[in-house]
Amino acid sequence: MTYKFNEIKLDKGMYGETGKSFTQVLEKLDPSEDYKGTPYEGLDAYQRQLKRFDIRVRGAGSDAVEKFFRTTESAVLFPEYVARSVRQGMEEENVLPSITATVTKIDGMDYRSIYSVPTKDEKSLRHVEEGEVIPQTEVKVRENLVKLHKRGRMLVASYEAVRFQKLDLFSVMLRQIGSQIMRMHLEDAIDVIVNGDGNSNAAASFAVGTAPVSGTSGTLTYTQLLEFWSQFDPYTLNTLLVSPDAMLQILKCSEFQNPLTGLNFQGTGEPGNPLGAKLIRSSAVERGTVIGIDRGYALEMISASDVSVEYDRLIDRQLERAAITSISGFAKLYTEASKILKI
Repeated sequence: MTYKFNEIKLDKGMYGETGKSFTQVLEKLDPSEDYKGTPYEGLDAYQRQLKRFDIRVRGAGSDAVEKFFRTTESAVLFPEYVARSVRQGMEEENVLPSITATVTKIDGMDYRSIYSVPTKDEKSLRHVEEGEVIPQTEVKVRENLVKLHKRGRMLVASYEAVRFQKLDLFSVMLRQIGSQIMRMHLEDAIDVIVNGDGNSNAAASFAVGTAPVSGTSGTLTYTQLLEFWSQFDPYTLNTLLVSPDAMLQILKCSEFQNPLTGLNFQGTGEPGNPLGAKLIRSSAVERGTVIGIDRGYALEMISASDVSVEYDRLIDRQLERAAITSISGFAKLYTEASKILKI
């Protein structure tokens, strides 16, 4: 049986189609739905091209980097391999889904988010008598544009240095680049949560030892966490993003030392939380800081570019200065859905 993927002519121009990734271009030429019931079912169009050129990218039997460059057509697949490996590293370290309410993808660099600031009366669920005016919730456009940031790393390696390296090992290096890029995006997200997105919407800040939070500055107990939790009404504190030193103090609280909590931590690596909130430790959070978030309402992520690589350089084996980038920004949705506790 003749398969269509063997007949596709690959060229670098496939990376340049506006609004489409390389894989999407391939899928248009070679739809995956045509392979139902065949040995290639479950593979996407890019993975079928790897099969076509017999390139194994993972496992003990993975090929060397130079396998991509046996032909001019197979070389076209290399930038997508780099992008996928970087993307995998980003997903492995990605905590953004735990702190963002939604992701908006755009084509361009200008974006203006929407917002709503309900009054106390608008928050109340009061009964509306017949003939009365129904309470309104006004949705507005932000005054200032969301700032998008290009974050990336430069891949610096001569082709001669990596040509004989196994792809499985090279993928580890690329996943680390992805991890570093994702950390930059997390730092951007934390900055917007704490300081706002330029529209006068910085998060409210509380301090241990200053009303309404009791205790002594520098010390965190379960009582202070409860007092912090109580400031979120009508929102729900369901995510705690904390610095490493704050995480240590939280886990030392007796309420967090329940035997079942310890058993869960040993089995899954996820610390339990009597407050019911997800605990996330990050060194991107300032020392002595706990950030409380209602992840369903606090933050919007705007993505202008997924993983972008300089495909011309990579196809032509010019790895010495090949940039790998991703463009994203963040906007505050409901200001009161995120707050800060300083220990």
